[in-house]
Amino acid sequence: MNRRTFVSHLAVAGAATAASSRLYGESSVKRPTLGIIGCGWYGGVNYNVFTRCGDFLVTGLADVNTKNLQKTLTQVAEHQKEVPQTYADYRQMLAENAPDIVIIATPDHWHALPTIDAIKAGCDVFLDKPIGVDVIEGEAMVAAARKYDRVVQINTQRRSNPLYQEARDAYMRSGRLGQIALVEAYSYLSIEGYSTGPRPVVPVPDHLDYEAYAGPAEKQPYREIIENRGWRSFMAYGNGVIGNVGVHTLDKVRFLLDLRWPDYVQSTGGIYVNKDSFSDVYDTQHSTFHYPDLDVSWEHRLWGGSPIPQRHWSDQWGARFLGEHGTLNLTMYDYTFTPADGGPVEGRHMMSKSGDLENIDFGNAGVFQVAEDNHVKDFLAARETRSRPIADIEEGHISSSMCELANLSVALGRPIAYDPTTRTVPGDPEATARLARPYRPPYVHPDPENV
Repeated sequence: MNRRTFVSHLAVAGAATAASSRLYGESSVKRPTLGIIGCGWYGGVNYNVFTRCGDFLVTGLADVNTKNLQKTLTQVAEHQKEVPQTYADYRQMLAENAPDIVIIATPDHWHALPTIDAIKAGCDVFLDKPIGVDVIEGEAMVAAARKYDRVVQINTQRRSNPLYQEARDAYMRSGRLGQIALVEAYSYLSIEGYSTGPRPVVPVPDHLDYEAYAGPAEKQPYREIIENRGWRSFMAYGNGVIGNVGVHTLDKVRFLLDLRWPDYVQSTGGIYVNKDSFSDVYDTQHSTFHYPDLDVSWEHRLWGGSPIPQRHWSDQWGARFLGEHGTLNLTMYDYTFTPADGGPVEGRHMMSKSGDLENIDFGNAGVFQVAEDNHVKDFLAARETRSRPIADIEEGHISSSMCELANLSVALGRPIAYDPTTRTVPGDPEATARLARPYRPPYVHPDPENV
């Protein structure tokens, strides 16, 4: 049985089971319908969060990988008796039975087109970060959300973590930090699929339609790691380390300090050390995002040791807010305030049994569910009121664009000052032309003026 036949078989089975369930009666309360585009790792993660936050009827699953479809069918069966229809092409799902909500958890190069198509089909969208791979994609996605009045939440769920809001109120808004003139964001983590040496090119497995997987991006020679999140090691399918973990951290900084677009972005980097790697992502990068009286920096490297003690992986990724009166460091699970006058260190770790920085149970990573749940609940509340959620598409666009502009600055070797009102880099036609990546035919790059 080939891949297309298998997807068709899944669809027939789903339709038959759904019809059977209707014969035996269903609840009279209408559940919001849910579709998932991209049924791999994070599609399943997001679906689990939704099941914790409400009662939904999954009606459609779309993926170019039949293994992912089968895995998600099994997952959905734990929560509902109705079997969703399965699709190899998400556009067919939207055309035949557009759900109320679409979760999009595809690789980054497949974020823009499904999001715009779902918006135009009348769906509200819960989209993984970053929102796309280039700036003009983001502009088109924002334009579509506004034109068709859809709620679009980006899964930058740190905005919904009470820990960060607690730190903001205690040290930033209270004035205890004083003026913050520098923020240092950092990561000493690797990236999925990355290695310092080569990885062999192998045949594409039968369960994956790799032509559709590559879609609008420049198709890369197939390596086994691509299927299992290793696509992040290819710039064609994403934006490297900064576009993966950096977008989370920079978005967190913007949220806590209420920042919008930087005046300009300047970044240096490249493949400085791991020159034998199969990957073309930058192994070294230092970026500065300049605001009035404030520089926000980003630093990562995929080589050498970390300056941070190896206690838990989450410690290796965060942001330091440097103020007149001290430094506030925030990672995924904790914040630490170190006063400039040498006073006692303060803070809290989410996995602390005593509610401070001591007695940490690193096996209790599930505490982050509070941020995930809050984020989905915020999205659902915004749907009810038809308002903008905490991580609205425009906020995701700014944070994603900062990463994309940093990479463009590396490529061109100069600062980039993007003007969102004109959607150009004034005085720099070369940079302006590169705000949109070329799409592989027959795909057409979205145009914010015509969505």
